[in-house]
Amino acid sequence: MPCSHEWPRHAAGSILANEPNYMKPIARIAAVSLMSAGMAGIFCNPFGGAVYAAGPEAPRFEVDPMWPKPLPNHWLLGNTIGVAVDAQDHIWITHRQGTLERMETYAAVTPPASDCCSAAPPVLEFDQEGNLLNHWGGPGDGYDWPISMHGIAIDPDGNVWVGGNGRAPAPAASGPGAPGAAAAGGPATAGGDAASIANAATAPYHDSMILKFTPQGKFLMQIGKAGESKGSNDVENLKGPAKVWFDAKTKEVYVADGYGNHRVVVFDYETGKYKRHWGAYGKPPTDENLGRRVAGTKDAPQFRNPVHCAVLSNDNVVYVCDRVNDRIQIFKPDGTYVTEHYYYTNTLGDGSVWDIAFSKDPQQRFLYVADGTNEKVHILDRQSMEVLTSFGDGGRQPGEFYAVHSIVTDSKGNLFTTETYRGQRVQKFVYKGLAPVTSQDQGVVWPKTAKSPLDR
Repeated sequence: MPCSHEWPRHAAGSILANEPNYMKPIARIAAVSLMSAGMAGIFCNPFGGAVYAAGPEAPRFEVDPMWPKPLPNHWLLGNTIGVAVDAQDHIWITHRQGTLERMETYAAVTPPASDCCSAAPPVLEFDQEGNLLNHWGGPGDGYDWPISMHGIAIDPDGNVWVGGNGRAPAPAASGPGAPGAAAAGGPATAGGDAASIANAATAPYHDSMILKFTPQGKFLMQIGKAGESKGSNDVENLKGPAKVWFDAKTKEVYVADGYGNHRVVVFDYETGKYKRHWGAYGKPPTDENLGRRVAGTKDAPQFRNPVHCAVLSNDNVVYVCDRVNDRIQIFKPDGTYVTEHYYYTNTLGDGSVWDIAFSKDPQQRFLYVADGTNEKVHILDRQSMEVLTSFGDGGRQPGEFYAVHSIVTDSKGNLFTTETYRGQRVQKFVYKGLAPVTSQDQGVVWPKTAKSPLDR
């Protein structure tokens, strides 16, 4: 039978689908060999039909430089430290009001020093067009508001969860823009003298809780109490939680805990009841300080701070961001360790694995990994856990990153990222379908339709 020229989506799958069972091992060797070599071509299948060998394909994105629309009221974002998408494809972010510089908050002082500007409310909701729909947040009765916001998530019932990683404030720090006011349990301090920054880094954690609100900002539940953490095996409190994720089937919330603890901990998201927790390799966590990591080293016996994400796939696999250890550890939902993978192990500083989002196909074939040190989003094949390609670069223009921190996908496959430190923004990357990988480093994914004013 002559070979046809129809191009299938997966070359290896085309080989295996048409073979008798006893020939599939031979066909598998041929398919894997060709795909591993990254070759693109066609050869004839002796059992009939065509066999195709193609290089890998990956999702392709373009930045939307006009998203979101400008905020009202001369509002500015500080360290933008979390992003989530709800069932209506609305995009939620949270930021740290206290990280704005003094000149960014002139309108907020008494008397006002200028017409501009002031900090936006800490929780903001946008629609797909980038319009601001809703905003709320801040201290209130019946709950402990975080000193330093960190992470936002929407549960299966549509409720909004936030956390924080702030330590007790230094006595001299008060109000937006004050020295040391960022108190972020890590390197997110906006400014201040060396003494105030050092004091913030050693102060006890205030943010030992996560909070649950309605979409309108009505308080519903708090897990943990401010300043009450007893360490990585405390079943009642957290310690600088970084991110939460939900399992609708079991009504559980997974917490990456975090900046002060060295674990993943699971609670019932309706009642707040503790379920289980584990550390690196599925072992009980300790509070031992491993010290600074040496470039290129592997096999750290526990998570370093921060444990920055714990996300659950559709097929019940838990992926944990061990950020400073430059690795992803993989577990079953009960905490049983499966395997680990390392990425860019010469990355020091804040590490290479900051956050993870899944592609929106039912199989979740791809992982998107935010890397705020190398200023990239890496696209991984979820089966092999290999990096297929990356995009982004350091900078402040659309499509560039300054400490890309959090990442999420909407129902259309679009990506949304936030940037901490002086990045202070949310960006949208429009999904443009699958395409062959032609470069491992794509750089800035500028819209193909955009033209320079210099072009004539």
